[in-house]
Amino acid sequence: MKTFDLLSAVEYGGCSAKLAARELSLALEGLPKASNKNVLVDIETHDDAGVYRISDDLALIQTTDFFPPVCSDPYEFGQIAAANALSDVYAMGGEVMTALNIVAFPATYPLEVLKEILKGGIDKVIESGGVMIGGHTIVDAVPKYGLAVTGSVHPDRIITNAAAKPGDNLILTKPVGAGVIMAAHRIGEARDSLLRVVLDSMKQLNKEAATVMQEFNVRCATDITGYGLAGHALKMAVSSNVTLHIHASEVPAFDTAIRLIDMGCIPGACFRNLDFTDNQCVYSDSVSYNHKMLSLDPQTSGGLLICCSDVNTIRMVERLKEAGYPHTAVIGNVSNRGKHYISFE
Repeated sequence: MKTFDLLSAVEYGGCSAKLAARELSLALEGLPKASNKNVLVDIETHDDAGVYRISDDLALIQTTDFFPPVCSDPYEFGQIAAANALSDVYAMGGEVMTALNIVAFPATYPLEVLKEILKGGIDKVIESGGVMIGGHTIVDAVPKYGLAVTGSVHPDRIITNAAAKPGDNLILTKPVGAGVIMAAHRIGEARDSLLRVVLDSMKQLNKEAATVMQEFNVRCATDITGYGLAGHALKMAVSSNVTLHIHASEVPAFDTAIRLIDMGCIPGACFRNLDFTDNQCVYSDSVSYNHKMLSLDPQTSGGLLICCSDVNTIRMVERLKEAGYPHTAVIGNVSNRGKHYISFE
């Protein structure tokens, strides 16, 4: 296939294209809530996926995610979009069962491009242990791709964003700063080798991290995507009615991300995320502006933010590194609810 740059017609790609969290909250306000007794997790806590109980020992995890291209190569875009959608199942502690393609594709683009996108998605679903069973395609001016995913979990072993407890430690499994580096690369300020590291991280499934979480009986986690570390941490804190203390200097970041922020490579989504978190999130004087922007940087197919009991923290970090997440770090802890939901220190 002739080289085709998917980024050529895209202004915002990946999870940076999410509707601003504050606007989304307003749109959802007042809508009917699920009232079925078998609904174990719904939209109320803004969790990563919905969960529906089928029997005493089986619940279905259901989620969907799609977005415009985050990279130039169609096959790689398919892989990243699929990994991002599958991550919601893993954040809930589940296993992937089936997936459906969601596609918007310009009629003027070569069909070989569509085939490569779909192949990337199918390969990731196969890697997850699930099966691709269909999908839906429409014509649109801007290409978009993602999945609707169904997973499974035992009803007693669901991991949600609403179960953080005072005394827990906060573990992050992947670096942040992907949005900054993607933005910098588009204007020629980030080298190709750095972009490759970020793309490889986006393609990595959170499958093994989900397995480790279940090994340690974790009950609270979320994945870090378009609303940044601060935005997704805020949803966890609000849903759990606790305060999260995050040590900004301990948050793992991609190489040169801080320097690129200093140069002004800040995605627009950072400021939308700031608008969402501003009243509920406090930054101490010791936290630099660059680290503040890093906490707001939109991630695509990012890592998991995990609440772990203090007694298991050291061993769990070791296991996550052994499982293929070498940048895993303890970045903070949980306390009783204070004046703010999030404190960056």
